Amino acid sequence: MGEYSSVSALEGDGQFDVYVARPSAKPRAAIIVIQEIFGVNEGIRRKCDNWAQQGYLALAPDLFWRDEPHVELDADIPEQFQTAIGHMQKLDQDSAIYDIEATIKAARAELGSGGKVGVVGYCLGGRLTFMAACRTDGDAFVGYYGVGIDNLLGEQHAIGKPVLLHIPTADGFVPPEAQKKMHDGLQDNRHVTLHDYEGLDHGFAAEMGVRRDEQAAQLADKHTADFFAAHL
Repeated sequence: MGEYSSVSALEGDGQFDVYVARPSAKPRAAIIVIQEIFGVNEGIRRKCDNWAQQGYLALAPDLFWRDEPHVELDADIPEQFQTAIGHMQKLDQDSAIYDIEATIKAARAELGSGGKVGVVGYCLGGRLTFMAACRTDGDAFVGYYGVGIDNLLGEQHAIGKPVLLHIPTADGFVPPEAQKKMHDGLQDNRHVTLHDYEGLDHGFAAEMGVRRDEQAAQLADKHTADFFAAHL
């Protein structure tokens, strides 16, 4: 359904590819979809296509492009999972935020005057979405099972737009003490809402694969769709 387009990096060090899915009519707004550690794979592209079917312009930037462009990995294949960990460790997350900001600007340029842009991310993308809420001028932000957000709470004073975080309580990559720190640290921030999913593990809303929990994924995605409908 979608196609790839190029966006110029803000740091002036080249261009990176963005998967773009467009709705059949004029977009109601734009949504930037931030990848997991597995790159802009089929699951991320399907999420973009789903947003396009709901009337949004959807864009997924290739955030691993400085290391290796067009990474597409499968979370269910152990060797590819380890490769994905390597890409994550090499990623300069500050530069990734610049790339997200560049993608927001590209989306606004296509939408025209007054167009709003949301950001949604998963796993590594959930962490980057929280960082983007602190550092970019997007209009609404949703993070799924973001890793290490408890170590970013010092930036939350910069959040000025609505943020929704989906937190599975049995997340193998976000231990209970980190989840408590997130809840305690964000409970008084009027811009941030946290939803817990009891007994669920990391990746429960993956578009495909063994990690997906169908009922919980549909519930979380409905919360996200309602959130963007309200704020975009």
